[in-house]
Amino acid sequence: MAPDFDYSNRSERPRGPVLSALGAAFPGIRSVQEQVLPYAVWWESHNRVAAEGDGRLWVALGDSMTQGIGASAPDRGWVGQLSERLAVRGWDHRVVNLGVNGARVEDVLDRQLPALEALAPEGRTPALVTVVIGSNDVVVRRHRRGLVERFAAMLDRLPEGALVSNLPNPHREARAVDAMLRERADAGRLVLVDMRRDGPRSWRGRLASDRFHPNDRGYAEMATVVERAVDRARLVA
Repeated sequence: MAPDFDYSNRSERPRGPVLSALGAAFPGIRSVQEQVLPYAVWWESHNRVAAEGDGRLWVALGDSMTQGIGASAPDRGWVGQLSERLAVRGWDHRVVNLGVNGARVEDVLDRQLPALEALAPEGRTPALVTVVIGSNDVVVRRHRRGLVERFAAMLDRLPEGALVSNLPNPHREARAVDAMLRERADAGRLVLVDMRRDGPRSWRGRLASDRFHPNDRGYAEMATVVERAVDRARLVA
């Protein structure tokens, strides 16, 4: 229970000129970008209620995909869809979603991990911690520099048994992160969410109108990959 929990799901970075220009030129991109503020506000309101509750706690760390950008509603992203499935299976819980649009690994280190620590006072680990981050690091060349080291620093601060996704991206840095995650998973320090092997083979029909974020169907398939990791972790009877 964290009655004083105060966390913003809004990015501290202004929208870049390239994205602004694309949004002005392409209605599909603009319509998805128009979700960013209202989805952040929705999760902030949801999180305040969840943080004050009791019972099992799931804390989701990540970027726009954890926030559900591209879905038809904030709770139709993979977090919302998986939460619904787990509830149907009898796993009563509450979700605090720390996802921020445009977030990179450094944002998890600087903003989201301190918020996670505030939600788990006196060393009480949440029942479930998930991390889906890194896409915004690998798609821009200048952000790839030092990515593996930042990812390792993030993993060192996560509670043991956290569920962490790899990056379904061909870049060398993404492959290095994947190798590191598999090594730590084999050592029992985390549970791998294997988007590289278990994620959709094709995103046709699974993307929002900006052709980058998943739609409800794409997020449903992401939820399935994370659910498999939940089952491997034996969190749900």
